[in-house]
Amino acid sequence: MLRFLLDRDTWQEVFDSFNKNKLRSILTMVGVWWGILLLIALLGSARGLENSFNRMFGSFATNSVFIWGQSTSKPFKGFQEGRGVNLTLTDAKKIEENVEGIEFVLPRSQQSVTINHGFLSGSFQMAGDYPLLDQLQKKKLIHGRFINQNDIDDRKKIAVISEDTYKQLYEKDEEAIGTYIEINAINFKVVGVFENGNVNMGPSSALHIPFTTFQQIYNKGDRIGWMMITGKPEFNIKQIEEDTKLLLKNLNDIHPEDQRAFGSFNLGKEFAKLTGFLIGMQFLTWFVGIATLIAGVFAIGNILLITVKERTKEIGVRRALGATPYEIKRQIVVEAVFLTLVAGVFGIITGGWILIGLDSAFGQGDDAALVNASVSIAVVFISLIILVILGTLIGLIPAFKATSIKPIEALREE
Repeated sequence: MLRFLLDRDTWQEVFDSFNKNKLRSILTMVGVWWGILLLIALLGSARGLENSFNRMFGSFATNSVFIWGQSTSKPFKGFQEGRGVNLTLTDAKKIEENVEGIEFVLPRSQQSVTINHGFLSGSFQMAGDYPLLDQLQKKKLIHGRFINQNDIDDRKKIAVISEDTYKQLYEKDEEAIGTYIEINAINFKVVGVFENGNVNMGPSSALHIPFTTFQQIYNKGDRIGWMMITGKPEFNIKQIEEDTKLLLKNLNDIHPEDQRAFGSFNLGKEFAKLTGFLIGMQFLTWFVGIATLIAGVFAIGNILLITVKERTKEIGVRRALGATPYEIKRQIVVEAVFLTLVAGVFGIITGGWILIGLDSAFGQGDDAALVNASVSIAVVFISLIILVILGTLIGLIPAFKATSIKPIEALREE
């Protein structure tokens, strides 16, 4: 077979056949070109969208749920309906000790505050946090540092502010690290400035201070605002959410069927929906691309059937001169694979150009919709293999048609 493919006469015949019906051949190759272009462009765009989501959520512990107290909707154990529910540090500790599959429990508190710096002031949301927050929701620090354990232990009056907070309280190019801001008449030293995030999971905060400092200043005692619970990768975060709420109801004397007492946002469940959407989009892309490819390849098969009909006399002469049915089939299959591959390669090149254009238009900057829209070398090879297989299979149809013609009948054909 290799010797046949390297034979100059083989390719001379392929090119002669193409040149005789140049326009018709090009038009039928357009279907394959469009199919592979569509496949490459859609797969690359899907990958770019996936990369965009990964960059957006990459700093978050996605297998997480946020839980906060609300008010009861059912009377229970002598308590009336409508009782306010407050979460506590004791609740957080009990959850961490008793709910299976939990990796971290992060208590948090939040307060609306007025901040002054020099002659500038504004109202902001301030959160009391542990250093663990920077691990579960990574802060992109522009300058300085985040809260550390010493800040927690010593109840230090330090603050980490957002980029927007800095812009409202400081003059352009003014140094923030080491300066003091006044929060509700209390001075706090700025130790870090973080970049504004693209996505806020849970209540957003313009600045963070140590959790222990927050609790002391606002006399919160054991009470907290809400908690972020992160599950181990192998555990179902939806089940962890249900188990946590049931335990909290037992700890706070709340009716087991009360659905209003605790509010929650399950990030893991929402992220799973997003992942499912991306997988479904990739599957749809492969389906649409391959279906278009098959349609294009069938067009090549049809044109070869017409060509075989036109070359009936030629085939008869070759058969009469001793050409075997296998040689006739082989020549026609090679023509089918050649046309399919040429169209496919042009489709891959054009699809690559489209992805380069998409990356230039939508893949630049922090808010890029498509990040590194591209396809892997493996996808290109798989596409080429699919083209060879489809070209071979579709080429067999006109090949068998050609060999079914008896030499004597072919020679009589006018």
